[in-house]
Amino acid sequence: MFEFVKAGGWLMLPIIVCSIVAVAIIVERFWSLQRKRITPLHLVAQVWHWAKANDLDEAKVNQLRSGSPLGKVIAAGLINRHHPREIMKESIEDAGRHIVPELERFLNTLGTIAAVTPLLGLLGTVVGMIDVFAAIIEHGVGNPAVLAEGISKALVTTAAGLSVAIPALMFSRYFKGYVNELILTMEKEAVKLVEVIHGDRESSEVEAEFDGISE
Repeated sequence: MFEFVKAGGWLMLPIIVCSIVAVAIIVERFWSLQRKRITPLHLVAQVWHWAKANDLDEAKVNQLRSGSPLGKVIAAGLINRHHPREIMKESIEDAGRHIVPELERFLNTLGTIAAVTPLLGLLGTVVGMIDVFAAIIEHGVGNPAVLAEGISKALVTTAAGLSVAIPALMFSRYFKGYVNELILTMEKEAVKLVEVIHGDRESSEVEAEFDGISE
């Protein structure tokens, strides 16, 4: 491995740093974006039963707000539960917009790594080719060993840059799509709770769903 890095020259250093940062971000996002941490199971059903039993006080709202991102969205709506349904929905949507940056944390950095590392590899290719032509000027083309160092630098840096960029791009796109899915799920569940609390939509299907979850 050391010989591989050495063959790539000094440009391997920023590529290696980018790879370490990318791996750290991917691991951290997988841990932080677990569905059970973002949208805890049965949370919406529990809140609905609290509201139904008139047991939804400020302490429980604060508990929801500090528990999870879904709890923050629901708490934003519950604070305005005595206002018209439209106001509750607006507060839920506003809370969701504020949560998005938290869920997308470090994803811009991961996308930047995916864009920069191929350029670093390309720069390594250019530097390697410069070394090749310099060797040709100095020694001619009769000794392939003289040219090997520049060619090796060009190929190694290109391969290293692409090896970091491809997975970084894949995970960046994956996490962004996953975050959008989580946001839509949170808003959908919170709005469903708003409809039930206000009693504007007497849906036996929704009530059966909540009762089934809570049992």
